[in-house]
Amino acid sequence: MPVTRDLLIGGKDVPAASGRVTEDLSPYTGEVYATVAAAGAQDVSRAVDAADAAFPAWAALAPFARRAIFLRAADLLDGRAEDVAALMAHEAGGTRPWAYFNVGLAANIFREAAAAVTAPRGEVLNAQEEGALGLAVREPLGVVAAFAPWNAPVILGARAVAAPLAAGNTVVVKPSEDAPIACGLLIADVLREAGLPDGVLNVVTNAPEDAAEIAEVLIADPRVRAVNFTGSTGVGRIIGTHAARHLKPAVLELGGKNSVIVLDDADVDYAVDAVTFSVFMNSGQICMSGDRVLVHSSLAEEFTGKLAAKVASLRAGDPSHPHTVVGPLVTAAAAQRVAGLVKDAVAKGASVLTGGGEPEGAVHPATVLTDVPKDADLYYTEAFGPVCVLETFTDDAEAVAVANDTENGLTCGIITENATRGLQVARRIRTGIVHINDQSVADEPHAPFGGAKASGYGRFGGRWGIEAFSNTRWVTLATQQAHYPF
Repeated sequence: MPVTRDLLIGGKDVPAASGRVTEDLSPYTGEVYATVAAAGAQDVSRAVDAADAAFPAWAALAPFARRAIFLRAADLLDGRAEDVAALMAHEAGGTRPWAYFNVGLAANIFREAAAAVTAPRGEVLNAQEEGALGLAVREPLGVVAAFAPWNAPVILGARAVAAPLAAGNTVVVKPSEDAPIACGLLIADVLREAGLPDGVLNVVTNAPEDAAEIAEVLIADPRVRAVNFTGSTGVGRIIGTHAARHLKPAVLELGGKNSVIVLDDADVDYAVDAVTFSVFMNSGQICMSGDRVLVHSSLAEEFTGKLAAKVASLRAGDPSHPHTVVGPLVTAAAAQRVAGLVKDAVAKGASVLTGGGEPEGAVHPATVLTDVPKDADLYYTEAFGPVCVLETFTDDAEAVAVANDTENGLTCGIITENATRGLQVARRIRTGIVHINDQSVADEPHAPFGGAKASGYGRFGGRWGIEAFSNTRWVTLATQQAHYPF
């Protein structure tokens, strides 16, 4: 029997005003896992009404009271790991290790939000006028529109709302149509159980065909004062355009074409393990996944053989099996898109080291390619699937040039036993994130997370997230009467 869920508006579960619903399909079986309310423009307005009404009281709530809610939410989420594993397998095709990682990191995102509530922020300024005190004060913006994606649903659902709420804002979140429960309603359920007041967080689910209209109506509402979006660069351009049109700040965390660089002093076995994790965790459906593996020519033969053997051994298929590494992509259409990129590359001269072939439903084989030419679509297009391209280089300058040869700039991994050399290379890589002697996939709730170039702008995490969703206000206090020229 499919799960049924309504919208969450003003603390109440309510159907869409039109009564419409939409199906939420399981990517592995293709069966209907849930039906959720399909919101329209009227529902968006109702959600913003509720958020706007709740804002004054939430912004004024004592910091320790707000802090306690986030800490309770973190503990509640930790206790739901088994339920979340089942939910993510059914709704998004997530494997058990990936689900447990989502739960652990999302819980820590809430804990970091709790810490941020009571962390010192603001500055005392030197005033020009005698006897005056100047302050730079951080204040909440109002209602924040948040867009949460399906690929790391619990992590990114929590991240979409945690910093805005911690800064004192209220939120209307539009979760992905492919995982509306895991990246939206689940997060709201946990926060509601933890004591979040009614209306502070509202969830508007929608049918896929209505996504563009819902996003535009939500961002255009004059009571919405900021936007955050995590997703593809293509959709991010649209979201950013809407926000700019209405003069609203936005944090955009978008796609990547990330490299893992294996320098000639690397430990080959460690590099193989690191690259395999970077490319194939969550079937490559992570914005930080390593699409490009750049290996020094002196290590290429040994590295290539070991990588191909390890990738060929990865279990694929049922995401609920405890040993599955490569689960299904989010839809069968997504698997066909990845297969099309591989076919195009092979037709243009690429070689398949392992994998390739047709997907089975939404499950695409773990694939490693080499000799991919620049005119192949895969060379510049984000794979967002269990595929990587292996290239060799002869010196550090060549590796840097290839890694930077993309419009994106999210993250990079540099595998080396020489930290000084690794830092020298890292300084030349144009990304928002870089990891030395590690691969490209990493996330910590207190770190500044975000990209450069077409990978977006703004930062989630730590104090940077609070700054993104608050306004700096200049306040002065005169301790004596001023003198005026007239």
